[in-house]
Amino acid sequence: MKPAVAQVCSLESAFERDIEDYAAGACSAIELWLGKLEGFLEQHTAAEVRELLASHGLVAPVASFQGGLLTSQGERRREHWDHFARRLDLLREIGVETLVVAADIGGPLTQEDIDRVTASLAEAAAVALAQPAARAASSGVRLAVEFQARASFMNNLQTAAAVIADLGSPHVGLCLDAFHYYVGPSKPEDLAYLSAANVFHVQVCDLPGVAREFASDSDRVLPGDGDIPLEPLVAALKAIRYDGYVSVELMNPQIWRVPARQFGEIAMTAVRKLLGLARME
Repeated sequence: MKPAVAQVCSLESAFERDIEDYAAGACSAIELWLGKLEGFLEQHTAAEVRELLASHGLVAPVASFQGGLLTSQGERRREHWDHFARRLDLLREIGVETLVVAADIGGPLTQEDIDRVTASLAEAAAVALAQPAARAASSGVRLAVEFQARASFMNNLQTAAAVIADLGSPHVGLCLDAFHYYVGPSKPEDLAYLSAANVFHVQVCDLPGVAREFASDSDRVLPGDGDIPLEPLVAALKAIRYDGYVSVELMNPQIWRVPARQFGEIAMTAVRKLLGLARME
């Protein structure tokens, strides 16, 4: 497994400062935050992003996140899917391999709504498998679906894995977020549904003494600083020989105030310790 830091951890830092500071903090891989990336691109080009990453010895294998694809309708659906297509083009230009797609599914749901979710995932997979002339096919970007603990459907690992298995597309897999795994209805036995084929990305964090019912993204802290039993999750990933990236992902406003270089150093130390990596790469 390869450690990484999610750019959202330093949300108040400038995009280019993140790159410089994370590299200085011994980070070799980052998970791009699309909102911050798109803000940077208002004044810069995708080629400049590639050059910035390369000049600091960083890779950006993953970007987060795309919402609104699964249940939106009408004009909102058209807007989300147009945005999705543009992002695929952008990620192709930069060289990003995986896009995290949120299973942001509200309720209450009817069977028609559930059918719409599965049809939308199939459509996204079809876009990814289109002929080379199509934008998404040329991007080569995989879709990692992140189940959401508060969602009305696909709020747990078992269901998300089952939906993806039924879809049967090699371009659609799981984003396993430790926060959503822990605070939602997922169970330890659900880890048996993980496989080397269906896990595309992993995000880790911890929660310090917060009841799961009330936990929010802003409560996230570094792995090892809270109560989430992360060791079984890591053991399950090792058992399937997962060799992808594991990102520290925190949306904590207090952590946003920590300088990106300092945060990058402590985040890499935390994730390496969690993964059992004996030395810096």
